Amino acid sequence: MKIIDPHLHLFDFSQGQYGWLKPECAPFWPDKHVIARNFSTADLTLSPEFELAGFVHIEAGFNNEQPWQELAWLERCVKQPFRTIGSVDLTASTSKFIEQLNQLAQFKSLVGVRHILDQQASALLSSPQVITNLAYITSQDLIFEAQLDGSDTLGMAKLLVIAQQFPDLTIIINHAAFTPINLADYQIWQHNIKALSPANNIYIKASGWEMVDRQVENSVVASAITFLLEQFGVERVMLASNFPLCLFSKSYQQVWDFYTSLSQSDDITNAITYQNAAIIYRF
Repeated sequence: MKIIDPHLHLFDFSQGQYGWLKPECAPFWPDKHVIARNFSTADLTLSPEFELAGFVHIEAGFNNEQPWQELAWLERCVKQPFRTIGSVDLTASTSKFIEQLNQLAQFKSLVGVRHILDQQASALLSSPQVITNLAYITSQDLIFEAQLDGSDTLGMAKLLVIAQQFPDLTIIINHAAFTPINLADYQIWQHNIKALSPANNIYIKASGWEMVDRQVENSVVASAITFLLEQFGVERVMLASNFPLCLFSKSYQQVWDFYTSLSQSDDITNAITYQNAAIIYRF
């Protein structure tokens, strides 16, 4: 079966900076060494029943001052069909932001941009400068990838306001908004996901389970995916690997074995592992 992986990262330490992967820098994960090495398309190995028909490379801290360098490196090295999400600084002045985006737009693989919101989601999405820059992203017909905590009620509410203010902006929530493990936060996450679901320009990628819990149970992931499908509908959900960070919990093969073992119809499985990504990321 064909799959398109809509969220992965490749590293080349001889080319990029990757400050976040260095032992002296945050995050201070005890197992960070597992991923602190080079990863290329040769590491995206799957058994013959899978065909990796394409992937979306998400910015990985290659060079945050000159983020187009990551795209230049990828377009030199990658032979398979792929799209890129470049790094941007949403807080930059309008002129600097436009210059940065224009540099990224020179690369044919570019389909969108990301600024990691995380704990600053509410403050950033309330900033007039950030809103001005999001308007420019919208005008350029680019995707905005939003990484934030789904149990951050204020941050999620601000994201909904942005989606309503810019109905032509495609917003893709990364990592299922970090589905919590504990019940109280999980219920808040559910409430906030449900609140965002009516916004038809918001999509969600289900991945990054290992970021919340290295030993996350498959049943927990399956339940979260079922809930996302119920709230967002089949057409607005994608399954992704977050490679190589998935290696904290599963091999690349195990990720896709699990996703395709979920009790979904063939049509739904095809949509959330291939067709949706093909359409949304313009393959």
